[in-house]
Amino acid sequence: MEKGVTVQQSNVVIQVFSEYLKQHGLRKTPERFAILEAAYAMNCHFTAEQLLTEMTENQRFHVSRATVYNTMDLLVEAKLLHKHRIGGGAQYEVSYNSDSHYHQICTNCGAVTEFHDVKLHKDLTTLKTRRFTAQSYSLYVYGLCSKCMSALRKKQKRLIDKDNGRKKN
Repeated sequence: MEKGVTVQQSNVVIQVFSEYLKQHGLRKTPERFAILEAAYAMNCHFTAEQLLTEMTENQRFHVSRATVYNTMDLLVEAKLLHKHRIGGGAQYEVSYNSDSHYHQICTNCGAVTEFHDVKLHKDLTTLKTRRFTAQSYSLYVYGLCSKCMSALRKKQKRLIDKDNGRKKN
């Protein structure tokens, strides 16, 4: 399991998934639990394809692509993974015992970074809306990461320098 998850928490995650499968009349297969373990070991945002690659390359367990995708859906339904729609696809992150946080998404390279903001968290948790009780929330901030912003500035500077060179001639 994930480095940040203690043995006791690991057992709880396994128990939560076992109960979910039992309540829904689904089989408790070794493949499903191997996927759960691999997902919690990822330690970052990941796609189903990245998880499949990780499992295949480390030969933790051979599973089919369909089994990974189907199990990821079950883990989301069991509230053991968060599914984020970022860019053109889905990314996942573990949800058991995770702190509230927010996501910055680079619109150029697609990099996702997390950040925490105490004031924003307080504002969101105390937000009162009519006839609605918030249970959870997500916040995505789109922009350019520092690496892409630096590259953009360099490109703009080159264009300006090139344009200034033409005007002098």
